[in-house]
Amino acid sequence: MENIPNPLIIQNFTTENGALYHSLPLSFAVFGLPLHSAPIVLVNHALTGNAEVAGENGWWNDLIGDNKTIDTDKFTVLSFNVPGNGHDAFIIENYQNFTTRDIARIFLKGLDLLDITNLHTIIGGSVGGGVAWEMLALAPNSTQNLIPIATDWKSTDWMIANCYLQEQILNNSSKPVEDARIHAMLCYRSPESFKEKFQRTLNENLSIFNIESWLAHHGKKLQQRYQLSSYRLMNQLLKTIDITRNSEDFETLLSRTNATIHIIGINSDLFFTAKENKETYQELKKFKHNVFYSEIDSIHGHDAFLIEYKQLDQLLADIFKAETIAK
Repeated sequence: MENIPNPLIIQNFTTENGALYHSLPLSFAVFGLPLHSAPIVLVNHALTGNAEVAGENGWWNDLIGDNKTIDTDKFTVLSFNVPGNGHDAFIIENYQNFTTRDIARIFLKGLDLLDITNLHTIIGGSVGGGVAWEMLALAPNSTQNLIPIATDWKSTDWMIANCYLQEQILNNSSKPVEDARIHAMLCYRSPESFKEKFQRTLNENLSIFNIESWLAHHGKKLQQRYQLSSYRLMNQLLKTIDITRNSEDFETLLSRTNATIHIIGINSDLFFTAKENKETYQELKKFKHNVFYSEIDSIHGHDAFLIEYKQLDQLLADIFKAETIAK
């Protein structure tokens, strides 16, 4: 990881809802080649993720690294922490002040402070992909490629409903992080994934089903490493993805960009369904030629973008493994 002064400071930032922050820290990480020496790939993290995308503890280190899909011998990989995500000391208590677009605006300001005018790729999964969509709508010339994975340009009613339930749990439960995580795991995976993994087996020591002990384990594990304020904020961002809110229509916004858009869905995703992804692709094809759709075939649901690395490698190979990469 490159040693760069960290964090950046975003000054006098006003959110879409009118909240003024005189100083917002924007911490980040850089992997691979030094900034401005190679094509730059911006990776946006998901709900409980952070800027540590590569290296020993990197949450996407199967995909990013030396001689991997996103090769750090050829690219500069940049990732921002969503302010308030809990990875640094900064906390946002008034989570409803922020929308996904606000985070996209903050990331774009970060790029400006780093003197980055054009990216090779913006890539992100889940809410990170939602931030990517918002960034492209705000700055259509900011990147050559957009790769939204297991996400969409808007949160559907189904997504908003689940985020509402998450918010109720986070605000009312006596064990908010644990209980919200247990519910979320039912959306991140699929019935088929649970069936394959557990087969209705029992945990004899606890006299409960193994699925119950697994869910309880994930709840406790997240509670140990994740702050309540961070969970509330990131859930709010997941709920508020919508590039057209208080803006122009879908076609007007995206007809302004020359970026190639590679939509990657998951056939078993219960959160951002493949059907929604395909509809977005069909809408884009009406007015844009350089848009592509591909799909991860998995029983594991939404989390497949963190599990099916071999398929992701194959789907991304043409973008990142070209013999000649234009800087």
